[in-house]
Parts: sequence; C-alpha cells; structure tokens
Amino acid sequence: MNNLGGFLLSTVGRKILMALSGVVLVLFVLGHMLGNLQIFLGPEVINAYAYKLHHELPTAALWAVRFILLGTIALHLWAAVSLTLDNRRARPEQYASKKAVQASYASRTMRMSGIILLAFIFFHIAHFTVRSVPGMEYDKVPAEGEKVLLQEIKVPLLKEGKPVIKDGEPVMTFNVNDMMISGFKVWWVSAFYIIANGLLCLHLTHGVSSMFQTLGLSNSNWRIRLDRIALVYGWVVFLGFASIPAATFANFLKADPTGGLASTHATITSVSGQ
Repeated sequence: MNNLGGFLLSTVGRKILMALSGVVLVLFVLGHMLGNLQIFLGPEVINAYAYKLHHELPTAALWAVRFILLGTIALHLWAAVSLTLDNRRARPEQYASKKAVQASYASRTMRMSGIILLAFIFFHIAHFTVRSVPGMEYDKVPAEGEKVLLQEIKVPLLKEGKPVIKDGEPVMTFNVNDMMISGFKVWWVSAFYIIANGLLCLHLTHGVSSMFQTLGLSNSNWRIRLDRIALVYGWVVFLGFASIPAATFANFLKADPTGGLASTHATITSVSGQ
C-alpha cells in the first residue's frame, strides 16, 4: 500500500493520475455536450432528457456521479499544479523559455486555460444548476400580471406530443428548455460561454494528445493520427457547445413566450410580494 501511495505521488504517478482523470472528464464533456444538443430537437426532448436525469436515476446515484466528477476535477487540478511547480523548481527559466518557443500555442496556454475553465465551471454550476447568479433569475410575467421565476415554472412531461400520465395526473417537469434559452439571451453570458468553450477546445486539443502519450497509447506511427483525433475532438466540442448560445442569441432557438404557462396542466409557484 505504501509502495502504491509512493508511486502515485511520484512524477510518473501524478502524470498517470492526471491522464486517467482526464479520460473521465473527456468522456463527461462529450456526454454533456450530446445531452445539451438535444435542445435543437425541441422542448419536449430536452425537458424529457432532464427529467430522466433527475427523476429516473436514484438520488444517491445522481449525487454519487456529482461527487465523483468534483473529485476527478480536484484530482486533475492537484496533479497539474503539483507537476507545474516541480517543473519550475527543476528547470532554469532560460531553458523553460527556449522550450516554450517550440511548444504549441495550446500547450503554452494550458495553465491559463485551466484556470479560466475552473472559474467557468463554478459560474456554470451557479448559472444553470444552483440558478443563483445575481440578476439572472429568469423572470417571467404571466398574463395575470403575477411575477414568477422561470426556474419555478413546471410544464407537463410530454411523450410524442402528449402529456405523460401517472396515477391519473400529468407528470410535471422543470422547463429546462426555456431556462437555457432565457439564460443565453443575455449577451455577456453567451459571449462568456463561447470564449470559455474556445479555451476548452485549446485545452482538450493538447490534453487529449498528452493523455494518449502518458497512457502509452501513442507511438511514432500513431502520434500524428492521435494528434489529429485530439484536434478534431476539441473542435467538435467547441462547435457543439458554442452552437447553443450562438443559436439562441441569433433567435434560432426561441422560448415559449409564456414559459409553458399556456398549458392547462402548467403549475406555477408564485413569488409575488416576495
């Protein structure tokens, strides 16, 4: 056990930990992107997807996934920071500067992009998960003139255009479609998301390539191919994520003006007078 701990704390061990945590994060990013892209299939599809994630998975499993992801990010960050500090202590500044000239732009900006992406993750969680960003309450005003918060509006869960009925009542779900669209209607939010995903593209382009090399999956014959795979993956992720705020700001994606209130089955939690 002590030998394993010593190995994981060694330079090689930390590189492997960073690569393995990178694999988990790369797969999560791909899955998260594919899930979010369902917004282009319409409110019924994206709302049903969100409902399945939050209601058909056991609560314990959902929180376990969240804690694993947070732990993976923390492990990835720790390995990256500790390896960077070791490199600075071991190499003269002049040597590092000469090597940086030969490195790619993506590799030279890994630390900077990583720091900004960490800040973006916190903002993203506050924006769409906790929904507590000041001034981003996604207000809606129904026909009755009663102020409500979009995150408290629920709409019927639909399947093939018809409400899903359970125990004689329509199943209600959170209106993820309108939440996303309302959030991206704010220009600086859309701009921040697009810029952050551009940095994510750079980070992935170098990170995925390094991941293959660290795990021993890259050799002289496959190096160029794997670098191209990493480049394509980074651009696919960028275009996939950036397309949502871009399409929203261009009015290609539009929310229901009533936020789902037109449905006879919609339920509203009033916040008037609060």
